[in-house]
Amino acid sequence: MKKLAFLFVVLTTLSNLCSAQKASHTFALGDSTFLLDGKPLQLISGEMHCTRIPRAYWRQRMKMAKAMGLNSIGTYVFWNAQEPEEGKYDFTGNNDIAEFVKIAKEEGLWVVLRPSPYACAEWEFGGYPWWLLKDKALKVRSKDPKFLKYYRDYIMQLGKQLSPLLVTNGGNILMVQIENEYGSYSNDKEYLDINRKIFREGGFSGLLFTCDGPSQLPAGYLPGYLPAVNGLDNPAEVKALINKYHDGKGPYYIAEWYPGWFDSWGTPHAGSNADEDAKKLDEVLSAGISINLYMFHGGTTRDFMNGANMNKKDPYAPQTSSYDYDAPLDESGKPTAKFYKFREVIQKHLAAGKKLPEVPVTGKAIAIPNINLVSRAALFNNKGTPVSAAAPLCFEDLNQGYGFVLYRTTLKNAASGLLKIKEMRDYATVYLNGKRISVLDRRLKQDSLQITAAKKGDVLDILVENNGRINYGPFLIDNRQGITEKVTLNETELTGWKMYKFPFSDVNGFKYSNIKDTNELQPALYKGVFTLNKVGDTYLDLHGYGKGFVFLNGHNLGKYWNIGPQQTIYIPASWLKAGVNEIVVFDELKGGHTKIAALDHPILNELPKE
Repeated sequence: MKKLAFLFVVLTTLSNLCSAQKASHTFALGDSTFLLDGKPLQLISGEMHCTRIPRAYWRQRMKMAKAMGLNSIGTYVFWNAQEPEEGKYDFTGNNDIAEFVKIAKEEGLWVVLRPSPYACAEWEFGGYPWWLLKDKALKVRSKDPKFLKYYRDYIMQLGKQLSPLLVTNGGNILMVQIENEYGSYSNDKEYLDINRKIFREGGFSGLLFTCDGPSQLPAGYLPGYLPAVNGLDNPAEVKALINKYHDGKGPYYIAEWYPGWFDSWGTPHAGSNADEDAKKLDEVLSAGISINLYMFHGGTTRDFMNGANMNKKDPYAPQTSSYDYDAPLDESGKPTAKFYKFREVIQKHLAAGKKLPEVPVTGKAIAIPNINLVSRAALFNNKGTPVSAAAPLCFEDLNQGYGFVLYRTTLKNAASGLLKIKEMRDYATVYLNGKRISVLDRRLKQDSLQITAAKKGDVLDILVENNGRINYGPFLIDNRQGITEKVTLNETELTGWKMYKFPFSDVNGFKYSNIKDTNELQPALYKGVFTLNKVGDTYLDLHGYGKGFVFLNGHNLGKYWNIGPQQTIYIPASWLKAGVNEIVVFDELKGGHTKIAALDHPILNELPKE
């Protein structure tokens, strides 16, 4: 028996070794193509982000990717999702990037990993954690030793999660991007090489690459490493550019190709022409160039994670919570006309006799009868304990990342004149003795208003919202939130402030009263419950509401704003219950809400007529 047992162990060990050898691959750069196990591999990739897709749907989205003809997935990793508080890492639930990668492998997909850690991606602060801004002197995206320490600590933790999944270790991660479009920001090659060293130290062996737009690539590439190009789809130009900065050879990789675009609040819904996009895709694939569609499936930017754009010419522009992107898969994961046109193109380029899998059937969305809102919690009646200081403190100095802060002071003298909030970030409603007197919007460069006949002892309230930190451009390092400098009235600085924190990490602990107890111009939370016999994807209709966010069964669904173009909020079926569900809607601009509807379709392209 002992001999048989020994023989069984030996055979099992040999079998496992053989399986490991079969599972491992080599991935290398050829002169014109990528080489998988020494044979040419054309990457046909699509971008998806685990944090923007409910975990329950990861596998279904991967199956849709395979059905369209993709052989790989490109994905960012957002530092601020993985380390929401300094030294406290979260790789669970929707942040379980390792599980996302493993599911891709199970579905026969390679992964191109983009942990950066700067991501851009229309994501709050470009993926950097807000708590880096608590140190006003710290400079992100630089050789600042304090920044590099935090950066290194994070990559060491990320490496523990993902380095075992590299192709060099038998996994499906083919290559890893360092930094991200760095040439649009600076040109410090020493800083780029520090990035490389940190990734190597974190266990990211194998191929590393950079990516930049065509004009930024000379500043953003790291000599000796593959420079991929973003936003360029002319095959001859792609090859000429990469040849120039990669010793006259490829492989040729478009790391971001845009068959769609994102939306910003108050601007028309973005999109692209499916026929023209399909023609471009055909040209790129015919030229043997590898490509990553940004996005294949955008999903939704939940919580308060939307970013904002701003540069020296264009004003502050926060992005919508919907990240539909006019992508081949829409926000809810359903195939669009673009999906089927791209599928036809990719099928043409498959080896003879090879067919794409059938397109999986997707569930139908449902409409829900009007949901009654039965109770209301006025924000000013739920203030909690304030922080007091002579001058107003920004969010970071209050140890708060997201949400709102209510700034309150009592006027020491009667006054009329200009009230100015210097460097207000980003949106404020202003009240005098509880009555709203103005709304200030950073998008419109509004930071002041006229005060008339204010008296000594009047209470001034300024409710300030973080509307999304800048994720791209030169102002990335200037991202502190709230009232970041001072408030003046007739050029005299106002002092003696009380600050009430409303991070809205959840909506527990608020005191509600009957819905009839209402003040239309004060911000409030509205709660309702509803019962479902069956669940399905649905879309909250926010027509008639002002500006705010929605929680459903403990999930922050994201923001709404009546300026559009997004007028609905997507609810995934997996977040609904057959039975009793609870909804909480916060509105800072309008009141008196008693009902909310849910539709079976989104409205993402509607701007108000006025």
